[in-house]
Amino acid sequence: MATPDTVADRGSWQDRATIDRMLDELETWAVVGLSGDPARTAYTIASLLQRRGKRIVPIHPVFADRDAPTVLGEQGYATLAEVPFPIDVVDVFRRSSAAGEFADQAVEVGAEGVWFQLGVIDEDAFERTTAAGVPMVMDTCPAIEWRRRGL
Repeated sequence: MATPDTVADRGSWQDRATIDRMLDELETWAVVGLSGDPARTAYTIASLLQRRGKRIVPIHPVFADRDAPTVLGEQGYATLAEVPFPIDVVDVFRRSSAAGEFADQAVEVGAEGVWFQLGVIDEDAFERTTAAGVPMVMDTCPAIEWRRRGL
């Protein structure tokens, strides 16, 4: 498995055109790992996505209980397959060893992109996802990318 320091791979994982398209054009972001805990990074980034005009969809097992509260005003779902509307981007806040299954699920539900957060790298998932025609970004964060653009 490649490491985050593999420059050639990092370049393909962080393709500027793919990042720009996701940030500028894709609106509905399923946030895997968003449970509603404001101390977690997933919550902070989901809030930022909303401030940037994105619709967020919390994805976490806690939402198997239909009495679970909304998160940032949005209904959550236990799995991507349960979301009853199209998902543009699946944004994954999971350890690298568990993240690949969500890339596969993103392809299955017809997502237009997959984003693995800073420190989340699964080269095999990247190869499977992009081979299926779904653009993917790894090992970065929307907050970082907006800052790079001066926004």
